[in-house]
Amino acid sequence: MADILVLYYSASGSVKNLAQSIARGIDSVDGMRARVRTVPRVVPVTEGAAPVPPAPAVPADGAPYVEKRDLVECVGLALGSPTRFGNMAAPMKHFIDTLGAEWAAGTLAGKPAAVFSSTASMHGGQETTLVSMMFPLLHHGMVVVGIPYTQPELNTTRSGGTPYGATHVSGGGNDRPVTDEESKLAFALGQRLATVAKKLAA
Repeated sequence: MADILVLYYSASGSVKNLAQSIARGIDSVDGMRARVRTVPRVVPVTEGAAPVPPAPAVPADGAPYVEKRDLVECVGLALGSPTRFGNMAAPMKHFIDTLGAEWAAGTLAGKPAAVFSSTASMHGGQETTLVSMMFPLLHHGMVVVGIPYTQPELNTTRSGGTPYGATHVSGGGNDRPVTDEESKLAFALGQRLATVAKKLAA
């Protein structure tokens, strides 16, 4: 089995739900397996120098925190974050900013990648967030895949779902569950990522 890393940050559970659908899509491809991981929250310090914080505790439940070896061992990467003013959330950006050694070593070069996100509102910056996550992946030499319009739900969705990656519209009170179309598009993205990874690995 070859692992594809599904790495996400989720503040309220919406991105986590998309990650689960993407993982199911990955697992549907013979010989491929999803390795689901998350990143810890970050705490802003605005005055003075911050002491070096202790390593974050292992989550009591849900996905474990990502380790650098996960990037080495994976054959592909699905990266997910909620939208923060049209950009990825700080915890995901913070993790990406620590990958200088992996960039220098070419750890992710040549591997396929996909991105996914969730916003409270329909026009809340989904596509710019997806693109903002693509930039560092391209710097790492990854091969970015999206969702083609041959996927029927991309033409019929009235909520989330873009050719740049899977998305969800959660509502202002986070009261909208992932729709059937959003779930199918996330599954399709995971399946496509795994299929491409399998071909590249061969």
